[in-house]
Amino acid sequence: MQPVFAPFPQGRFRRTRRSEALRALTQEVSLTVGDLIWPVFVRDGVNVREPVASMPGVERLSAELVVEAAAMARDLGIPAICLFPYTDPALKTADCREAWNPENLANRAIRAIKAQVPEIAVMTDVALDPYNAHGHDGLVQDGIILNDETIEALVRMTLAQAEAGADILGPSDMMDGRIGAMRSALEMAGHKDVAILSYAAKYASAFYGPFRDAVGASGALKGDKKTYQMNPANSDEALRLVARDLSEGADMVMVKPGMPYLDICRRVKDAFGAPTYAYQVSGEYAMIRGAALNGWIDGEKAMLESLIAFKRAGCDGILTYFAPEVARLLRHQ
Repeated sequence: MQPVFAPFPQGRFRRTRRSEALRALTQEVSLTVGDLIWPVFVRDGVNVREPVASMPGVERLSAELVVEAAAMARDLGIPAICLFPYTDPALKTADCREAWNPENLANRAIRAIKAQVPEIAVMTDVALDPYNAHGHDGLVQDGIILNDETIEALVRMTLAQAEAGADILGPSDMMDGRIGAMRSALEMAGHKDVAILSYAAKYASAFYGPFRDAVGASGALKGDKKTYQMNPANSDEALRLVARDLSEGADMVMVKPGMPYLDICRRVKDAFGAPTYAYQVSGEYAMIRGAALNGWIDGEKAMLESLIAFKRAGCDGILTYFAPEVARLLRHQ
């Protein structure tokens, strides 16, 4: 159906913009607290708050403080948090065995949160980079990132996180075939209700730098991730990847990064109608926060504008480090 517009002066678009009430009545999309997933960094120690220098306002938290953060998120109405571990460098190995240790940092945090804040959904990261001496998302041999061998490791990691009580698993590795392997393993182990939110279209992006600092992976990384993460120039490939992951058993799909790839979000939602998410990654956060701290932009308005863009692009939810701040603002609107 083609839109019909009356010519000026019968048609005046400004009529519906002239007051807050009229703007609210004609607003096409809305941002709610229920759209938010809060990424949180966890580290060893007791009562530790460690600022991440490249992400002003973001901290690495020891496990008991992560539990407090989860309770705060619940009270704000945020439905989920996503855990990312800052692993002791001494535990990083070439075979990444700490990734599936039932007592590793992430799994201990999952159990602590589910014991004390069961109402909130706990999402995890399924990738080897926090545990890898090479800093890569997969196992490395002679400088080559191994696909099939990595999948075996990811399945072990998947089962350990499911056993710990994770509600949503977030495979961010971009190995071919990992969703099908993970889903089959979860079904066979009786974890049929654990959801998979696949990082289906994850690009080899320059916007991940602060995150790698936050999880301690940047110093270990040798080379780049272009052999397994997507070429930023590609769009059709993203649709093929999403189609594959959905066919292998992903419940939800993600585009990462977010703002530079809003076109991909829109194409994915239009093509599949599946629950679609975007990750407003560390570099996106740091740019907005850094500019705001320097007085170059209105940080609050820019933050909200950036998040409504994801909803306009068709996203059902957003992973964002702004989540608690946004939730407080929305509660007072």
